[in-house]
Order: sequence, then C-alpha cells, then structure tokens
Amino acid sequence: MDKVLLHFCGWLSVERGLGDLTVKSYRTDLTDFIQCLREEFNVFSFAQVDRDMIVDYLGICRDREMESTTLARRLVAIKVLFRYLFQEKLIPNDITDVMDSPKLWRILPDFLSIEEVERILKVYMQRGKGTVDPLMLRNRCILELLYSSGLRVSECADITVGGVKFEEEIVRVTGKGRKERIVPAGRPVLRLLERYLQEARPLLAKDSSVPNLFISYRGKALNRERIWAVVKDAARAAGIMKNIHPHTLRHSFASHLLQNGADLRVIQEMLGHADISTTQIYTHVEQSRLLAVHRQFHPRK
Repeated sequence: MDKVLLHFCGWLSVERGLGDLTVKSYRTDLTDFIQCLREEFNVFSFAQVDRDMIVDYLGICRDREMESTTLARRLVAIKVLFRYLFQEKLIPNDITDVMDSPKLWRILPDFLSIEEVERILKVYMQRGKGTVDPLMLRNRCILELLYSSGLRVSECADITVGGVKFEEEIVRVTGKGRKERIVPAGRPVLRLLERYLQEARPLLAKDSSVPNLFISYRGKALNRERIWAVVKDAARAAGIMKNIHPHTLRHSFASHLLQNGADLRVIQEMLGHADISTTQIYTHVEQSRLLAVHRQFHPRK
C-alpha cells in the first residue's frame, strides 16, 4: 500500500497538476488511513477494503475529535485514491463511488446490541472447574474491560498491573496526549481480573519487569494488533456478522449507557472526550435507532 500511495502522489503531481502542499495533504491523510487499515482492520491491500471499513475509519477519526471539515477532506482523499485505483485496474470496482461527503450526523459508529455483546463475552468463558486456560481467561478479561470501561484499544494495551484499583473499583488509563484518566470498572470484570492476576498471568509471565496487565504467551506486552484479533475472533465465534473491531465495544459501551439514561456529560468524562460535541454523536445513534423502530412498528410509518 505504501508503494501504491507513492505512485498515486506522483500521479496527483504530474497528471493532475496539483501543488506540493496539496499533494502533501493527500499523503498525510492517506498515510493515516493506511495505518488504520493495518492496525484496526488487519488489512494490507486496497483490494481487501470495503465500504464499511471506510465508514468505520471515519468514525474512528471522529472519535479522535477531528472536525467534520477534516473528516470531509479525508473522505475526498480516499475517494480520489480509489478512483485512481479503479482507473489503473488495481481494484475491480470503485467502492467509494456512491459515498457522499460526510456530515457529523451521518458518520455513525456501528455498535452492538446488548444481546450481541453477551454472545461475544461468552466466547472465552471457561467451562467447568478444570485447569485454567490462561489465554482464554486473559481474552475474556480484555473483552469485558473494553466493554465495561469503554476503553480505546491503545489504552487497554497500555494498562499496567498497578493501574487496576480493586478497592476503589476503578482503572487508571493513559489516553490521548498521554493524559491519565480514571474510569470505573464493574464488579464482574474486577472479579475476572483478580482471578487473571492470581491464576493466569503468573503462568504467562516470563519477565517480572513487564508492567503491562495483558501479556502474550511469551510474556511480552500485548500489542494493539493482538487485542484487535481477540475481538475479531470472538465476534466471528459468536456469529456476529457486523464489521467488528475494538472501537465497536467502546461505541456499544457509550450507546448502551445513553439508552439507559446516563447523562451525556458523564459519558463524555468516561470516554475521555475533550469536547462534548464528540460525545453527541451517540445521541444521533440513539435517534437513528428510534427512527428505525418507528418505521418498523408504527401503523402509519
């Protein structure tokens, strides 16, 4: 993808006659898009990209608190790229052809129903009282924590053992801009984490100097890509056909809080959003859900 981007930028300069600053802007936006494809979707070829991934990427950008004008520019860059890929016969069709420029209310993050979340959480549930499977228990803790506390995947990867405060029922995480914030953790996930620390992590730990809460079977800190795979594998095993990634659990956390009457300012604080306008996207998710229910069930729809 990096090589394709290099050729594309050359095409913009030579064939389209765009200025250096404009080409640099395209390169910056698309480099971020490519990085997200790799880290969030495990995609390494433009031929693997579908429309849902692009919409999800814009949702992730919105979660980073990007302005809607920046989102519109990002989508323009992606559309021009895919038009180029189609013209050069590098992809069979232009999946962005029918995508409109985004407005805030249209960039809605996908989220799961409560029943779908329950199905995902049960995937790594250990049966019986046999010997503990450390990886299974670790994966269950990851899923529970992502949903219970609405964490970003990078925050989940960076949590330290000392960051879990069992008595206070909180978790200390490092968010965007290296800002620390405190998020509540429910009792079910705290019970699982306590068991993980007592029974599972010691079986995985090879080096006591690794501070990260979640570690691999080699004893190394778990990275974002592996956490992404844990979520994706669980969704597949649960029979969830939606395009799932770690942010989906974060979106579901916020949407379910709002559905059950939580104050938007409280959700803003728990998600670590600097601006309330970023959190307000979930009110649009809720409105779209209500409209769908109305259309389905009202006699004069």
